[in-house]
Amino acid sequence: MRLLLAILLFASPIWPLGRNPIPGDPFMIVNKENNQLAFIAEGTIHGPFPIATGKTTELTPEGLFNVTVKAKNPYYRKKNIPGGDPRNPLGTRWIGFDAKGTDGRIYGIHGTNQPSSIGRYISNGCIRMHNKQVEALFDKVPIGTKVLVVKTKKSFQQLGKEYGAIK
Repeated sequence: MRLLLAILLFASPIWPLGRNPIPGDPFMIVNKENNQLAFIAEGTIHGPFPIATGKTTELTPEGLFNVTVKAKNPYYRKKNIPGGDPRNPLGTRWIGFDAKGTDGRIYGIHGTNQPSSIGRYISNGCIRMHNKQVEALFDKVPIGTKVLVVKTKKSFQQLGKEYGAIK
């Protein structure tokens, strides 16, 4: 029933583009203002979790995106470092999203082998989390989950309501 309702709402010409079809669907919010991430499931906010974002505001793109790729022990292509290697800067999990028209393999939420970087503006565009936290999030985030990346003083509660993730 819920799936049918989602299909009908999403296919409707009056459906506001970019919004989740049903309040309570998984939704992630990344706020670059305070380097925090919240996960919303079934109308409940989980977190916030501390993160690291881009060295400059432009490096971590802002907008509403979709999770398109997930990987355990991701391979780091730039330096040919296999997943699971302690030198791998992507940590233990990758949750990729389609920012700037990419396929989810360029921008993502991932773990890190540098936990002291969390809370800082230090990445080349990705969103870093502590490995244990991204591991806990990984199984709760299905492909298609919306990811909102913003820089704002608004609360996660406000943003969740504005984007239909919270009633």
